[in-house]
Amino acid sequence: MPEAYIVDAVRTPVGRRGGGFAGAHPADMAAHVISTLVGRHDFDPAAIDDVILGCLDNIGAQAGDIARTAALAAGLPESVPGVTIDRQCGSAQQAVHFAAQGVMSGTSDLIVAGGVQKMSQFPILSAFGAGAPFGSTDPWTGSKGWAARYGAEEISQFRGAEMIAEQWKLTREDNEAFAYESHQRALRAISEGRFTREITEFEGVTVDEGPRADTSLEKMAGLKTLVPGGVLTAAVASQISDGAAALLVASEGAVERFGFTPRARVHHISVRGADPVMMLTAPIPATQHALKRAGLSIDDIDAVEINEAFAPVVLAWLADLGADPAKVNINGGAIALGHPIGCTGARLMTSLLHELERTGGRYGLQTMCEGGGQANVTIIERL
Repeated sequence: MPEAYIVDAVRTPVGRRGGGFAGAHPADMAAHVISTLVGRHDFDPAAIDDVILGCLDNIGAQAGDIARTAALAAGLPESVPGVTIDRQCGSAQQAVHFAAQGVMSGTSDLIVAGGVQKMSQFPILSAFGAGAPFGSTDPWTGSKGWAARYGAEEISQFRGAEMIAEQWKLTREDNEAFAYESHQRALRAISEGRFTREITEFEGVTVDEGPRADTSLEKMAGLKTLVPGGVLTAAVASQISDGAAALLVASEGAVERFGFTPRARVHHISVRGADPVMMLTAPIPATQHALKRAGLSIDDIDAVEINEAFAPVVLAWLADLGADPAKVNINGGAIALGHPIGCTGARLMTSLLHELERTGGRYGLQTMCEGGGQANVTIIERL
């Protein structure tokens, strides 16, 4: 089968809600990483077969196929198309999968894949509310097939996270210790300049805005729980954020034709589903499936990026996979760095690539929980 190579990867800093990107247009955020990515290499951008971006809550400035808008705003030729996809929080990771599949199938040679999200302007689930004038405010109510299978079960990421904490017997202290460590790792990464190579300045912002030097276990212990009687607080959940990221995925032919030096090879891509009510556990069976298909064990993986939607997601994954915590989210995760939902899949992939290069690791694995009880898994091999 033809190979798919990652030639380059870049991201904006992750902006805090109401922070440095609050006044930016989301298409311009995405256009910035696209133009930065393309501008680093000497080739005719008309050779790009597609621009594939993840983005959720596609209303207002994020509507109308923002991938196409961003490609044009980036100055790409009008002949270059763009498509926006929604696999919930895994949308940008799925964009990378579709890019790799296009190259591996032989139908494409060069694709820009990534994602963008401006949560400062469009809060999570704002597309649900946008349906109110049309008599619908969620994807499930009124579906006879859904009701026959799942009844009137509450579908909520908060409920799902609490269910995981209960099933895996994760205490409030367990989750808060994990969240605190996420901030510490992110702050250390920033102070040591580990993100410098992967970040492109935008709107005057040069570093991730989310990590908090003033956080402490004592402060976390004083917060109210997200649901009455629960163990989780906002401190152990991903931050509401803005950001964009993009990768250049190429075929062997494109690598030779344009003189690219590939930085990684896409070793494995897959996606699996699990319980949509608990919602956030799919990374566990999806990772097990991916490792089996790839002929690898978790010990063969040198670095892992698993999205910290909530601390229990990662803690349960660690428990069931038996992974070394020292290899997982080495430079912090979404609890500290933020989670611009349509962008995060590409942000994680960008950070994973750079971490493998920093440490000399061979294999990197990325996964994340997604709405509907799904999880993408990507394994890359550093070259």
